[in-house]
Amino acid sequence: MPARAEPLPFFVYGTLRAGQRHYAWTLRGRTTREEPAVLAGAMLYEGPGFPYAVAVPDGGHEASPARGARATITGELMYVPRPAFDEVLATLDRLVVRVLDGTRSWTYLAADPLATRLRTAGTPIPSGDWLAR
Repeated sequence: MPARAEPLPFFVYGTLRAGQRHYAWTLRGRTTREEPAVLAGAMLYEGPGFPYAVAVPDGGHEASPARGARATITGELMYVPRPAFDEVLATLDRLVVRVLDGTRSWTYLAADPLATRLRTAGTPIPSGDWLAR
């Protein structure tokens, strides 16, 4: 990641969503706007108390992703102002391991070895929505 990341919004899809257990200490009071959003080309898998987002290898264009799950994830875009952005990014980095730059937002995806295991033997969240599971 660049030393000073571009202040794009964060796409959150699980415990960082508004009202969820990690939202209060990571994002509450630090955003200027929060809005519903959908991430295409990724699938959501059950984790130990939180979900994992996994990129779909072909960008989600296959007719039927893993076991009938959707190749889209429901979440929220969290807009953080520049003065607080680096601090929020550092806080989120302590919670989540890997960050990838998306076209509209920063989002956290499972690292390749874990993503491969999840695609093979993980439990997908068919709706793509952690809150609706």
